[in-house]
Amino acid sequence: MTFNFETIKHHFFTRAFLLFLVVGCINTFLCSFLAKIIEPLVAGDANLAFNIGYILSNINAYLLNSVFVFPTKMSLVRYVKFFLSYVPNYIIQNIIVFVVYNLMGLPSLASYLIAAILGVPITFLFVKIFAFGRK
Repeated sequence: MTFNFETIKHHFFTRAFLLFLVVGCINTFLCSFLAKIIEPLVAGDANLAFNIGYILSNINAYLLNSVFVFPTKMSLVRYVKFFLSYVPNYIIQNIIVFVVYNLMGLPSLASYLIAAILGVPITFLFVKIFAFGRK
């Protein structure tokens, strides 16, 4: 797949991407909220709290994407594909949380939000193509 303006427009200037961003904002809030609640329960470990919040909010992301972004009948197989689509995002976001929180010393909430913003375009393509089979 080449990335010229038409390809970018085809994937990112769409109703589906706009809805994906809305769902992503909801999910970013949920993940950050859950991580902040979980953080004291895991002895203040922001990285562990983020991972737990991320996994829990992924279920919400699948539900919202299946209903609003890529209207599709939900299934366990599709959820597994959806979850796997988030692996690159998960890796990217964990690296960002590690760098921003652990190395740069910014607040944990800021690291969660920065991580979410930077992982969105990559995740959209994986979810759209792999999990929901849209070209």
